[in-house]
Amino acid sequence: MIRGGKSFVSSPPAFSNDAKKLLVCTGDTVSIFSTATGLQISELEGHTALVTSVIVVPAPTPASRILCYCWTTSLDGTIKYWDFSVPELMKTINIQLPIYSMVIPSLLSQRSENDVKSPDIYAYVSVEDTKNEQNKQRKELSGQILKCNLSKSRLVRGVILTESKKPENITISSTGKYFGIHEKCQLRIWEVPAKDLKNITHRKLKLSHTKNLSCLAFHPTERIVAAGDVTGRILIWRGFGGKTFAGDNSANGRLLMDEDDKPGVRGDGDADSCTTWHWHSAEVKVLFFSSDGAYLYSGGKEGVLVVWQLDTGKKKFLPRIGTRLLHFLNSPDPSLSSISCADNRIHILKTPSMEILKSISGIKLPSPVPETFRDLCNDFVFDHTAGLVAVRTENYCIQFYSLFDDREISEVQVCERNHQPSDDVTIILNLVALSFEGSVMCTVETRMAEEGIGGFITLKFWECGSQNSDFSLSTVIYEPHREAAVSAIAFHPTRGMAVSASYGGDFKVWVGNCESQQNDKLIQRTRWACHAVGSYRKKPMTAAAFSSDGSVLAVAAETVITLWDPEKNVLVAVIGSALESIVNLSFIGESNFLVSASHGSRPQLAVWSMSKLSISWSYKLQTEAVACSQKDSLLAVLAVLPESYKGQEHDKTTLHNANGVILLFNAGDPIPIASWFVTKAKGGGLAFIQSRSSGDNMDENDLLAYVNGDHEYAVFNPHGAEMYERKVRHKDSISGEEGTGNFGYASMYGKLPLTELKLKAIEASSVMPSERAWESIFSGPSHSLPPLTKLCSTFLESFMEKRSVTMVE
Repeated sequence: MIRGGKSFVSSPPAFSNDAKKLLVCTGDTVSIFSTATGLQISELEGHTALVTSVIVVPAPTPASRILCYCWTTSLDGTIKYWDFSVPELMKTINIQLPIYSMVIPSLLSQRSENDVKSPDIYAYVSVEDTKNEQNKQRKELSGQILKCNLSKSRLVRGVILTESKKPENITISSTGKYFGIHEKCQLRIWEVPAKDLKNITHRKLKLSHTKNLSCLAFHPTERIVAAGDVTGRILIWRGFGGKTFAGDNSANGRLLMDEDDKPGVRGDGDADSCTTWHWHSAEVKVLFFSSDGAYLYSGGKEGVLVVWQLDTGKKKFLPRIGTRLLHFLNSPDPSLSSISCADNRIHILKTPSMEILKSISGIKLPSPVPETFRDLCNDFVFDHTAGLVAVRTENYCIQFYSLFDDREISEVQVCERNHQPSDDVTIILNLVALSFEGSVMCTVETRMAEEGIGGFITLKFWECGSQNSDFSLSTVIYEPHREAAVSAIAFHPTRGMAVSASYGGDFKVWVGNCESQQNDKLIQRTRWACHAVGSYRKKPMTAAAFSSDGSVLAVAAETVITLWDPEKNVLVAVIGSALESIVNLSFIGESNFLVSASHGSRPQLAVWSMSKLSISWSYKLQTEAVACSQKDSLLAVLAVLPESYKGQEHDKTTLHNANGVILLFNAGDPIPIASWFVTKAKGGGLAFIQSRSSGDNMDENDLLAYVNGDHEYAVFNPHGAEMYERKVRHKDSISGEEGTGNFGYASMYGKLPLTELKLKAIEASSVMPSERAWESIFSGPSHSLPPLTKLCSTFLESFMEKRSVTMVE
């Protein structure tokens, strides 16, 4: 099984001490990328739930920048300590509470040279209190900030700094002296004691605002804190903690301060003044100070970095990045920084010019669509031969993403449009379809009417060149079905023909004709034109599909299925009636069966016999996707589990919070031959794709790809009784941190001879050691091998004779 499609932007990343690596939280792992090449070089595996934070241990001296240690936290309730140069897990602390955020002040503070004994390292963690049954019932104050002794691997008993309605992210100053959170309209700030001990008192203060706050940042050298709110305002409190953190002696003269002496400060907030700046039109998500504290950077939904001069309030703008901004991070190298964007992309920036040097791109996350257009859009389609998925993105692009390599291949800009920070949607990319061999793409976009004027629908055909990234626009057709929306697009399997169906009551067959243009050189382009128009009793045409040989075209007219000769445009037959309007049609390989799916109050999955022109079998299922194998008569269905099923008692180890199931059928048999429970089935998709080795072995079965509603995916062999999980290793990523030369084992002893790695099928629940471990124990990239001290003991044990012992009572 191959897994991928994780989010790169769920939590802020972290730079290594030499700024040559970027550690990114990706699901339940931490992926390590080279900042020079943007390619993944290794991975930290060990957590069993979402990783929420990663903290690199800073180097105390420039000579020790080669040290590569980090702390990670996860919702599985563990804190782990790693050497990410190997990579190897060094330590695990289990606090048995989901951890959402963590800071370690002592890593940032300057340690005194007089300290002979290393003091205990304390961390402050934001957790969810899942043990308090009273809070579970009231659903109040589930968030807590606790103190954890990392040196002794346990929580400090009885220390709860604060409680909140939900776990909040902790922000710490660059010196490690202050840390704080934002909750609703308040900032809560704590001072870290100079000597952080077990039961020491933590002084705190509160600063209030009239709107909900969204982020905060501390000045690197002065007692200045900035916060952004949900309306786009930025508040800057200067001189915070003058009486709270200064001590009793200096506070006596400030107790009787009037509000006139604290301009802009609300209530009894402990700050000298508060200034408000406003440029952003929506929530501020990114806020950080420059390393010298002279400038404040802000960003949000507009996709623009605003640079504020702290003393004067003057501002300037950096070029549009094209999507919402989420996180910003400075690196130990003053010339490098990173910014995380809402489109699941991390940009490596050159500072201070903010030029994009490299981009680390994950699969694009689902883009929002108005509810009225939800049924008219598909989020992604599959290229069955190349193992790609084409994802519709928020910035009107189509991203081609490799399911085998877990990386972006290319992007196609469907319509030229700048990033729109407002909620007013003017263009919607409705449908995307690919031809069977992936050489032609068809898109449908809807331009919304403004005050009842200017709305129209556009159908576009795109041609692919020699490379997957060379899609170019071939034909543009305005209003292909007058004012009616397009419901489906299907391509002929063997020739340049496509069909578009519409809710207006007709379908059109389009044919591509090659044309040669000769200016300085000969250029061949395909122009698409309408070949035929068909309709059936003026009913809305809701789905369409070609048979495997292209001789039959099936078009759904609401609840009935019409069969046509696509060449002559002649109605051949009409098949019975479904319970609800049909939204999906597909021929099942080379068999004589056709599958249809209906939604609504009476959902139905039906398989129709083409030889008998009648229904063969059906189920009452709420289907999200249907996939048919081209090589045999297999049918895979993704169905959403009904609420009644979720409420029943089932094996908890089987469900794992699953809300959907994948069912595998033989076309003529209504009994599933296999099933898999899945999560996030709503909005998911299925497809049979060719294995990469199928070019050498044409008898090899197709793989089944499942993409869930968050665009996380799994690719597996549906025929295997046992499935193994295989991590994606990028071929380009094994070339080292700099992208050139050797490193690790290869730099000292040279490259190992190339050997063919054989993947052994193992059970998902347990891993059994190989009986011939010496054959593969030293195989693999050098950065993935454990230390030799561990390998040698396993190597020698593999030669020893194993005896079975029978226990007799």
